[in-house]
Amino acid sequence: MNLYTILALSLLVLTHLFSYKLNLTSIPRSRWLSFAGGISVAYIFLSAFPELFEFHEAVREEKGFILADSAIFLLALGGLVLFYGLERHAKLTEHSRRDPAGEEQEGSIYWLHLASFALYNLIIGYLLLEREEDSGRFGMILYATAMAFHFMVTDFALAEHYTKRYEKGGRWLLVAAVIAGWGISLFLEIPKHYLGMLFAFLAGGVILNVMKEELPKERESNLPAFISGVVGYGVLLIAG
Repeated sequence: MNLYTILALSLLVLTHLFSYKLNLTSIPRSRWLSFAGGISVAYIFLSAFPELFEFHEAVREEKGFILADSAIFLLALGGLVLFYGLERHAKLTEHSRRDPAGEEQEGSIYWLHLASFALYNLIIGYLLLEREEDSGRFGMILYATAMAFHFMVTDFALAEHYTKRYEKGGRWLLVAAVIAGWGISLFLEIPKHYLGMLFAFLAGGVILNVMKEELPKERESNLPAFISGVVGYGVLLIAG
């Protein structure tokens, strides 16, 4: 643990606490959200995916491991499918919408959605220290910055679904989850093959959570901003 890791954690926490106050728009989609999405995707494809192959080899070396040849990639797929299902359910159920009077409906989907993102944040927080040990200080900073921008995307989506419920309570749960993940990493070291599974699940979730926000036609997404995020952060990742 050092000052840089704490500063990275603080960046993630502050993003959750204050990103909802930014003057971002859904339609047309804010250029900042598209830019943040581009950064997230660049990190996954240029940093996370290459590492998944290393984790894949670590899993294959474990004797008796079920589906060792495809476990890492199945978990990446699982992360994508899980968050797709949650988003689909959130859009279809009346519990995720507001009635004509503007009051939010109560329902279990809110807590299911929030619990899933809490797990997501737990993994992100845990990986902070691991990123520093495995990729160095600069690698950890790139990871934390990419995840902070990604939090902008996910926070906006959750606030759009659940508005005041998320702003008043939900974001605090996500803050607690990312801090808890970091705290666990100080006392518990996960074996490399299991760590790879967490990283794979996170990668799948990030891809889905970005693309579901950027692709729908009604979003009127900002393609130049998205490409700027991809190219700009891609250059940093390759140079690093």
